[in-house]
Amino acid sequence: MAWNRENPRPPSQAAALNAPRLRRTMTDAERHLWQALRREFPEPQGTHFRRQMAIGRYVVDFVCLRERLIIEVDGAVHNDVDQRRRDGERDAYLLGQNFRVMRVMNKDVMLDMPSVLRRIATALATPTPNPSPQGGGEL
Repeated sequence: MAWNRENPRPPSQAAALNAPRLRRTMTDAERHLWQALRREFPEPQGTHFRRQMAIGRYVVDFVCLRERLIIEVDGAVHNDVDQRRRDGERDAYLLGQNFRVMRVMNKDVMLDMPSVLRRIATALATPTPNPSPQGGGEL
């Protein structure tokens, strides 16, 4: 399957154990975006999003492996200085794995979903920088 072609490095044991719990306890904004992703970007169009997937030592909210796009749904806690530093370290790791990271705010997901979906569609239409040797990205 195309969406399974470019799996990232194996997750840490802690992240692999945490991912199922996070799938069961998604926030309202995450659930809302998950439903919209499934409706607006069905697999036959070449996109397949996974939710709460472990990548390395992190669990990402949503990821399209084929396009190497991660979507993080952030609440107000991500405005905290320490949390921004941790987010920066996390993003640096994920960028090092050739992923693109898009952050959207909870309030935007809940109040302006069309805008969020347009941003995601634009990101999906943009070629992935540094495609993996297996293909799936633009050279």
